[in-house]
Amino acid sequence: MDVEKRIRDLREELQQHNYNYYVLDKPVISDYDFDMKLKELQELEEKHPEFEDLNSPTQRVGGAVTRNFNTVVHDQRMYSLSNSYSKEELEEWETRIRKVVDGKLQYVCELKYDGASISLTYKNGTLDRAVTRGDGFQGDDVTNNVRTIRSVPLKLNGDFPEKFDIRGEIVLPYEGFAKMNAERVDIGEEPYANPRNTASGSLKLQDSAEVSRRPLECLLYSIVGENIGVKSQFESLEKAREWGFKVPQESELKNSIEEVLEYINYWDQHRHDLPYETDGVVVKVNDFYQQEELGHTAKSPRWAMAYKFKAEQESTKLNKITYQVGRTGAITPVANLDPVQLAGTIVKRASLHNADQIEKLDVREGDTVFVEKGGEIIPKIVGVDFTERDPDSDPTQYATHCPECETELVRNEGEAQHYCPNTNGCPPQIIGRIQHYISRKAMDIEGLGGETVALLVNAGLIENYADLYTLKKEDVLPLERMAEKSADNLIVGIQKSKEIPFERVLFALGIRYVGETVAKKLAKHFKNIDALAAASEEELVNVDEIGERIAWSVVDFFKAESNREIVNRLKDHGLQLEISAEKLANQTDILSGNSFVISGVFEKVSRNDLKKMIEDNGGKVSSSISSKTNYLVAGANMGPSKLAKAEKVGTNIISEDDFLKMLE
Repeated sequence: MDVEKRIRDLREELQQHNYNYYVLDKPVISDYDFDMKLKELQELEEKHPEFEDLNSPTQRVGGAVTRNFNTVVHDQRMYSLSNSYSKEELEEWETRIRKVVDGKLQYVCELKYDGASISLTYKNGTLDRAVTRGDGFQGDDVTNNVRTIRSVPLKLNGDFPEKFDIRGEIVLPYEGFAKMNAERVDIGEEPYANPRNTASGSLKLQDSAEVSRRPLECLLYSIVGENIGVKSQFESLEKAREWGFKVPQESELKNSIEEVLEYINYWDQHRHDLPYETDGVVVKVNDFYQQEELGHTAKSPRWAMAYKFKAEQESTKLNKITYQVGRTGAITPVANLDPVQLAGTIVKRASLHNADQIEKLDVREGDTVFVEKGGEIIPKIVGVDFTERDPDSDPTQYATHCPECETELVRNEGEAQHYCPNTNGCPPQIIGRIQHYISRKAMDIEGLGGETVALLVNAGLIENYADLYTLKKEDVLPLERMAEKSADNLIVGIQKSKEIPFERVLFALGIRYVGETVAKKLAKHFKNIDALAAASEEELVNVDEIGERIAWSVVDFFKAESNREIVNRLKDHGLQLEISAEKLANQTDILSGNSFVISGVFEKVSRNDLKKMIEDNGGKVSSSISSKTNYLVAGANMGPSKLAKAEKVGTNIISEDDFLKMLE
């Protein structure tokens, strides 16, 4: 017998049977026959390890143990979606789209399954890696666990691209979830709370054999990559099915928002007939060229919108209102409730947002209140059942002093929240600022978590994030649950953070209103921390997209001597508080003061590269033409309405070559 050929034939046959059973739901052989073939393959592979293949069907049973999940940067960012809750919001979204793109608009409607987002990378038709969504920029490598999911193809069929990513949702069907819980109850263990959290938790189990025993499925919905050979979202779904992916059949192509709303109304009524949890509908512009024209905001694509079904609501008793202090000193009132089951989880606490919201709803301790999950994630109080109110109850008097340090609260004019002004003496603010500093999107200090930060502060070892750089191994070893290796990793992680680039250090400082995107803009404009610290409110407002509120906050931060002292200490410790010479070498001010719109298909550079070149040289990229647009960079297949608008407002229309000459 030709062993190599027999192994190859068995693998191909079993992969096809896997596809028939788990993707098409049309098995052609019995479970027994499948198991016998799999057993034969396992025995042959054990006797002939020279023919090992990570993508063999035998790998589905798992066995690999992952102690630490490596962090992997996504080749292409995984964006979150903007949400809408009404017909009017969808219509407003379409109006915004029509201002940017020309031609007929079609939409793809897909059910929004509630699970754990995943990005699968395929190279030459085989599964290369699987990475969780993480923060959208980077996630955890969970390849060993995902290989065990039967609806994830290990090898593809047909005319697939050489390399691409495909995004989807790992879900746990209701039936499988019920079976898992029945087994847990039988052995005296607590049942799992809901399918979504269980699916998400399964991806981070250390033993892939345990993952293989869970009836997880992977539903795919988006192909990303260069030269993938498809021109629209709907075509990409059909192609993905041909290649072997499980793509939900419920996705449909629609020609108008009216048709989209019919789809939404239908599934709002019928979603409970589905085998999986779903909390809404994702609506996408179908044409990939139009998607590219529309682009992205800092957080989400402009060409997609998630329509959320009405949130589940329950009533329960509000026992007590307490107050939380955030890292910026912001006070958030919290409703402490009688436990209530809501959208698959037990809810004991809910946000009351601010004093105005409490007054508007007239919420009081002892009330029976209605609780919802905002976007089915964060519980919130949406109303009071006044028929149940005690006639002797008193209106809520909002806190006047900080619950942590007893400092009198302040409320700035025009702001909804109260603040504790004791910035440097209020423990939750101190701990919160340092926790923000070490977080993944900021300094990403390996070996240092939020709980350890609290231990360090409470032990008197640190008072601010600059103190981290004076820590020694012998300082941290006495901390609770701190082993020798953990202490080494913590100190190494802190030292390694000195390599983090300026824009992320600036974000890590925790200046109010300075998020990731604003930090990048400020770093790019001012180039170093000293120039930023010396800037006036007027100078800051003149920076693109920096408003008065941000400008005031930045000036206020550097006005405080304690903040200036901490920044100087960071500088002394060698942190990156200016843009690197290497990065500066690729930036100029050639295009400063000019606004560009890019439209059409280009030959020499991609649209994304064009945008980067404009921004690296001081220009601004806009999605729509206005009287403030200086240049329209026109490629092939550009829509006629953009051209007409540019001519009407007097915008300079230039070609790709004209633009490249501007940079010479």
